[in-house]
Amino acid sequence: MALSITKNKKAFEVKGRINATTASFFKTHFINALNSKNGLSIDINNVTEIDSNGMRALKELYSKAKTYKKPFYILGNGCKEIFDELRIESLA
Repeated sequence: MALSITKNKKAFEVKGRINATTASFFKTHFINALNSKNGLSIDINNVTEIDSNGMRALKELYSKAKTYKKPFYILGNGCKEIFDELRIESLA
């Protein structure tokens, strides 16, 4: 399944895979959204894969949000593991 991103009232819903093929599009889309919004909420409940490229994109988005002092939320299944990875990265 290709990656699709839709916006509902509270969050961006991501469906598909965030991998080497889609990570660049994912990152670009959300950096643009971060520039025009007061923060980001990304629902990954329907994401079927996040590889190292996808994690790198999430880390870069998290870093940008911190730099811009904007809230950044990841919602859905697997978000705790992603949070743990981002927390470890920011402690290093």
